Order: sequence, then structure tokens, then C-alpha cells
Amino acid sequence: MTRLCKVTGKGVQTGNNVSHAHNKTRRRFLPNLQETSFYSETLKRKIRMRVSTSAIRTIEHKGGFDAYVLGTAASKLPAELRKIRRELQAKRLAA
Repeated sequence: MTRLCKVTGKGVQTGNNVSHAHNKTRRRFLPNLQETSFYSETLKRKIRMRVSTSAIRTIEHKGGFDAYVLGTAASKLPAELRKIRRELQAKRLAA
């Protein structure tokens, strides 16, 4: 499983451990990913995703999952969220 956030696209970064003697060895900086579920009020179901903690905070700040997905341009969303966005728009038009 890739260490990649589904919302922000954050992934693994590389860098150096630097000792007191200034020796450098390669290391990896892993994103803080959490397996979480967001509730969509329009679709009336939960959507499970593996996202970074900063993405969770962003979604909550924007007013919830539905507001985040509909308020973000489709070009800036990953393919998985574009599909959910189309479902949300179709459901809102039908209501």
C-alpha cells in the first residue's frame, strides 16, 4: 500500500540524518496518514479513505466532506473524489 494521502497527495519525502560529527545517512520522512471515514450527508453513507491529518483538518475547516468536495475545483481533486463529486452533484440536482 502506498504511503500517499488521497486528498492532498502528500507522500514520502527523503532527507538526511545528520550526526553530531556531521555524518549524513539517508532517511525517509513519512506522512502522518490515518484510515478514517467521512460521512456524506447528501449520499447518506460513509466514505473510507486513507488521508493525512492535515487533510482531515482541512475537510473539517471547510464544513464537512460534502462542502469540501463540492467547494473544490474538480481539476484539483483526485480521480476517486471526482467520482464522488459527480454522485453528490447528481443527488443534489435530483432533490
